[in-house]
Amino acid sequence: MDCRVKPGNDSGGESAAHGWPNVMIVVADAIRLTLFPAMMAFAASSDLLTMTISNRVSLILLAGFFALAAIAGISAMDMLSHLGAGCVVLVAAFGLFCRGIIGGGDAKLAAAAALWLGFDHLLPFLLLASLLGGALSLALIWFRMAPLPEPLARYAWVERLHVKNGGVPYGIALAAAALAIYPDTAWMTLVP
Repeated sequence: MDCRVKPGNDSGGESAAHGWPNVMIVVADAIRLTLFPAMMAFAASSDLLTMTISNRVSLILLAGFFALAAIAGISAMDMLSHLGAGCVVLVAAFGLFCRGIIGGGDAKLAAAAALWLGFDHLLPFLLLASLLGGALSLALIWFRMAPLPEPLARYAWVERLHVKNGGVPYGIALAAAALAIYPDTAWMTLVP
C-alpha cells in the first residue's frame, strides 16, 4: 500500500516551495503518529481499570482510518483490502464474543486494529495478540489463586481483576500487539 501524501496537494493555501509545511501532510502526520497509538493505549488502560472498552474508541479509530486514507490518497483496492481485514476480524471476533470467550469491546477493538493494519500485517497481529492474551490469562489465573494483599485490596480495579470467575482484559493484549506491529506498516512510510 502506498500511503504517501502526493506533493503539490497543497489545500491549505500555503506554498510548499517557500518552506511552509503542507497542511495536509501535517494533519496526516498527526493522525498517523498520535491517533492510533493513543487510542490503543487508552483502550488497554480502560480495559485494565474498568474491564470495558468504550465504543467511542473503535469509532474514533474507524474515523481516523478513513481520514488518513483520504488525506494519503490510498487506492480503492488498498481501501477494500483494509476494510476486508477489518470485516474478517469483526466476524471472527463476534463469534468469540457470542461464545463468551472475549468481550464485545475486545471484538470491536480487534476489528478496528485490523482495519488499520490490513491483511499485510493481520497474521502477525493476530498471532502476537493470541500469545499475549494467553500469557495474560495464565498470569491472571496465578494472580487469582493467591490471596489478595491488603495494600492492593483498596483499589477497585485490582479487586475486579482478582475475582475468581472474572473476565480477562484482552484489550491489553490486543493493544500491545497492535502497537508492536504498527511501526512496520505502510502508514509509517507516509512522507511528503
